[in-house]
Amino acid sequence: MLMEMMDIKGTIIEALGIETLLLTPEKVICTMPVNERTKQPFGYLHGGASVVLAETVASIGAWACIDQEREVAMGMEINANHLRSVSQGIVTATGMPLHRGRRSMVWEIKLTDEQDRLICISRCTVAISPKRPEQ
Repeated sequence: MLMEMMDIKGTIIEALGIETLLLTPEKVICTMPVNERTKQPFGYLHGGASVVLAETVASIGAWACIDQEREVAMGMEINANHLRSVSQGIVTATGMPLHRGRRSMVWEIKLTDEQDRLICISRCTVAISPKRPEQ
């Protein structure tokens, strides 16, 4: 499986408790808990944590589409509309590519709560670059 090729130890993915349920070039599904690591001081899911989840989905989805030996995928631009607040549970992010080019990809990511209500919609542009020798 592709996820076994990624080392998430010591990354923001590990720190926020993001788990990947599905990873293909056509669709990515990840979850993240709403807890003390992902909430803002008022007790709700932090918008920045939602954006981290969305960019993670887009970046690993793009990564699944490239030659991982010679290329790297990195977020280049992201936007997010936060539509509903969440104070507990698990959020699920589902991403699908809108465009898959040789040098960039655009992914749409929808975050939902446990009742399948849309809480955030995001679009992320991912740059595809050649790996540097030290990578």
